[in-house]
Amino acid sequence: MHLLTGKNVVVIGGSRGVGRRVVEAAINNGARVLAVARQDIPLQQLAREVPGVEILSLDATDDDAPNKVFDLLRPDILVVGAGSFPPAAPLHKQTWQEFKVNWETDVKIAFNFCKMALLRPLPAGASVVLISSGAALAGSPISGGYAGAKRTQIFIADYSQKESDRLELGLRFTALAPRMIPETDLGKYAVAGYSRYLDMSAADFIESMESPPTASDVAAAVIQVATSPDHPKGKAFVVSGKGLHAAA
Repeated sequence: MHLLTGKNVVVIGGSRGVGRRVVEAAINNGARVLAVARQDIPLQQLAREVPGVEILSLDATDDDAPNKVFDLLRPDILVVGAGSFPPAAPLHKQTWQEFKVNWETDVKIAFNFCKMALLRPLPAGASVVLISSGAALAGSPISGGYAGAKRTQIFIADYSQKESDRLELGLRFTALAPRMIPETDLGKYAVAGYSRYLDMSAADFIESMESPPTASDVAAAVIQVATSPDHPKGKAFVVSGKGLHAAA
């Protein structure tokens, strides 16, 4: 029997990058999977290329998005990875609109979905995994409010776990903080931004990175923390090419 046989998995931001790899890993492990994303064309491509996946085109920042998703499929595992590209410029060259973009997307999505996981609530034993970023721990000086927003996602996982425990709901909340992933669209964008900022080639910048993970590494980490009772609840874990370790 596969690891996720009989489980419902919902992936917010499931059409590309890490989200797509999570969808593939969950399908391969026997789950029923719903991939949610804003743009319909990548979702349709996903449906053609990954047999069995269900799709929903939806703006996850809408306040009623969690209800619409949970009405369609009540997850045993909810993975929240949707968000916006941050700016790629020094602080003094950004506008406030650019600086705050990840607060209005990444943080809002995590807040609304964790809130509804507690309010409905999701079934006892369900696991919620927030995809944060290594920037939440190390900072990211050219990406505006991105690092702070991703750190707040870690706080949201912790706060949500405390509420689940206080209310005896039996839910598990975890945040993953992957280091920069050069193969994804977001990773390529970040590599390009930092290589320009540091006046070096993209190849040299990637070479300077220590054990960057792949999107598949992060997907494997999602499945691991969502299914293993050995991982502490409400905590954050760094994902690198060497695997998982607890965030400091």
